[in-house]
Amino acid sequence: MTHTVHPYAHRLGILRDWKSRWFAPKGKYQEALKGDVTIREFLEKKLKGFFVADIEIERSVKAVRVIVSSSRPGMIIGRDGKGAEVLRAEVRKLLEKKGLLKDKVDVKLDVKEVKNAEANAAIVGQMVVEGLEKRLPFRRVMKQTVEKVMANRDVLGVKVVLAGMIGGGMSRTETQKKGRIPLQTLRADVDYAATVANLPLGTVGVKVWVYKGDIFDK
Repeated sequence: MTHTVHPYAHRLGILRDWKSRWFAPKGKYQEALKGDVTIREFLEKKLKGFFVADIEIERSVKAVRVIVSSSRPGMIIGRDGKGAEVLRAEVRKLLEKKGLLKDKVDVKLDVKEVKNAEANAAIVGQMVVEGLEKRLPFRRVMKQTVEKVMANRDVLGVKVVLAGMIGGGMSRTETQKKGRIPLQTLRADVDYAATVANLPLGTVGVKVWVYKGDIFDK
């Protein structure tokens, strides 16, 4: 049970909300879903290295709103907000090119700051990837990352798993864990992210679990 269920999907409707929030009438669902996938793939590629934690999409009849959460919002927004404006125009152009945007539908882009970067699994995963791609020893990268995350007051447990061609030779899996990660407890606030590092010998999968305590409804 524990590792076969995605920690995010497992808690949908309990602790987590959907990352795409919209309702599509009959026959329009595929188009909206395709649009969401296109936006996400484009932004993940475009904003690589900007420590993007999350991309949320909201749709209404007249607008498509994209919310990008990052620990480096200034780099995305740019001077006088020009960077965000260019990005918004690019997203619009891409959707129009693929025929996934109707006329009169506005595209909005909001950039949100992630205050506590070390407690966010997606950002921690990107830190590990950055270290590996700089060809630093993988054990040192894992150990330093785990210690950095555990130094955070909000974090009660962290686990980092690498799988692939690490340390030369054969493909293998390495794990570093500190604290506890209760994966079956639904009220446990477990943040999870999986990402990929591209190394000369091949790709290395990076998985991160961050446990931030239990959430009790007031």
